[in-house]
Amino acid sequence: MKIKNYLLSFLFFGMLSFPAQVLAQAEPDDIALAEDAFQDNFYESLKQKGIENYDKAITALEKCLKTQPQNATIYYELGKNYLNLKDYKKAYDFFVQASVLDPKNKWFYVGMYDVCYQTKDYSQAILVVNKLIEFDVKYKEDLTSLYMYTDQYDKALALIKDLDETLGETPQRNAYKQEILKDSKYRVGEKDQLLEAIKKNPKDESKYIALIYLYSESNQEEKAYEVAKKLEKEIPDSEFAQVGLFKFHLNNNDGEKAVLAMNKVLESKKIDSTVKFKILKEFLVFVKNNPQFNTDLDKAIGYFDNENQVALTKEIGKIFYARKNWERAIHYLEIYSKNNPQEIESNIFLLQAYTESSQFDVLAKKASNLIDFFPLQPDFYYYSGLANNQLKNYKKAKEFLEMGMDYLVDNKNLEINFNIQLGEAYNGLGDAKKKEQYFLKADQLLKQKK
Repeated sequence: MKIKNYLLSFLFFGMLSFPAQVLAQAEPDDIALAEDAFQDNFYESLKQKGIENYDKAITALEKCLKTQPQNATIYYELGKNYLNLKDYKKAYDFFVQASVLDPKNKWFYVGMYDVCYQTKDYSQAILVVNKLIEFDVKYKEDLTSLYMYTDQYDKALALIKDLDETLGETPQRNAYKQEILKDSKYRVGEKDQLLEAIKKNPKDESKYIALIYLYSESNQEEKAYEVAKKLEKEIPDSEFAQVGLFKFHLNNNDGEKAVLAMNKVLESKKIDSTVKFKILKEFLVFVKNNPQFNTDLDKAIGYFDNENQVALTKEIGKIFYARKNWERAIHYLEIYSKNNPQEIESNIFLLQAYTESSQFDVLAKKASNLIDFFPLQPDFYYYSGLANNQLKNYKKAKEFLEMGMDYLVDNKNLEINFNIQLGEAYNGLGDAKKKEQYFLKADQLLKQKK
């Protein structure tokens, strides 16, 4: 969570000897220098700070302090130099001294905030930011983040509500709100507030959406459906209503209506992609037990842009792979492999899926092509050897396997598989001695694993 939004860096120019009350809101850089000796030392401090000689800058500032011990700007500059040296205690103390001398200059509090931020002292930062809010209400955004950091969710939620009403919603605050509302104890009050807001303004689409999500998250699908239907009635062309309707139809095992609602969501230009991804994943779970909707799943992926389509095919392929649905796993992994021919992980999944479904001709061709891309990747030699063994091309299998063994490094499982396949190859070639040698080696490796 980003909390430093308003820290500024600046150089000092002007007459440092002016009374603090005249310079109440001037940046220290704007203060003029009155005395020659003082001026020389102050500019020396700026010069040394500019070339990161912070110790020398501090020495020059200490000379300034001897002639003007009540000059708040000198304490501020000392704070900045000690902060650069990461001497946080001294830095904070000097910023505090500056603020005591000139409590109306916000930059001194910014310095304190900077120390709190760098030391992750968020509790102290809250005290400082509350002071900064007196100068600039924009610091309320920082305060929201600080409440999140310190797990003060009641205060964060109240502040988020206030900022949403006065400034409008932001993605960051919405993310915070969603995080807070994962805890059920905060949901009841939020639901009541949303219901009241809808009653006051039945055309505020955002409140319906938030309420649908809350009901869905707490498994109150009937209530989510009621809100979605009400939204559809109040705002007939609302695309967001379809999110709630999709969930309801899916839970009722009504695939046809769920698909219609899903497609409207996926077509929407307004609905965030994270919502679309979530709906697609929920539909994927549904398709597992309802394969008649496989074509609709393919169509759903087509709604995403090319880059996201490709990424989705890999993830969906892996999901089907984990469920041992080899046909569907191969379907999606092939799409991904075609677009990412040089990505290793997905191709290993694809080769294993070919193996599980006994597509050894395809396996042999694919593994051989991958060896051209990855001549040092032992997995592809293994699958090539396995495929050729199954196709009774034992000599070819032996050659691939022996080449691949040279690239094995700290992979016991793959080494066992190599030895088994080499045993099979030599068995097919009629070399009983070599067959026993490799099978014995595989057995020894298996015992070492136990």
